[in-house]
Amino acid sequence: MATKIRLKRIGRRNRPFYRLIIIDSRKRRDGPAIEQVGWYDPLKKDKETNFSLNEDRIIAWLQLGAQVSDPVNKLMKRSGLAYKWHLMGQGLSSEDIEKAVAKWKEERLEVLENRKKAKIKRKEKIKAEKAEAKAPAVEEAKEEAPVEEAPAEEEAKEEAPVEEAPAEEEAKEEAPAEEDLDK
Repeated sequence: MATKIRLKRIGRRNRPFYRLIIIDSRKRRDGPAIEQVGWYDPLKKDKETNFSLNEDRIIAWLQLGAQVSDPVNKLMKRSGLAYKWHLMGQGLSSEDIEKAVAKWKEERLEVLENRKKAKIKRKEKIKAEKAEAKAPAVEEAKEEAPVEEAPAEEEAKEEAPVEEAPAEEEAKEEAPAEEDLDK
């Protein structure tokens, strides 16, 4: 029987969750599985804890000739299982395999830490660039704003008394007319 290790989708709409299953390659994606060997949750933020693999059972099925789908192969690479399978194919002893996998995991942790540091540096650089771009614009606005506001205030002061004087004169002219009507 041609077996595959692939993902079986479960979960509701827009909330995918997958099981890693051993299945006959001729069956449909969500068909009956021979065995479940792990799970994968793509919605979790932490990429190192969003999946779980039963490595012993996967190795056993690989030895029996099971083929791995591309998404499952990526998960195996993340966990180091693909490297372990590669070393087993080369015929190394189990002790050498364990040493090599341990070394790989240490290097992997170092790479992940470096990626996090690089990401933080990129974010800080972007913030600094935005602050630099914003700072000259703010300084220019401060320099231009007082120059623009001062003439506007002077014009308003000059116009206000001119408008008030005729209004007062009109009010005085109207007042005697009202007195004449009252008499």
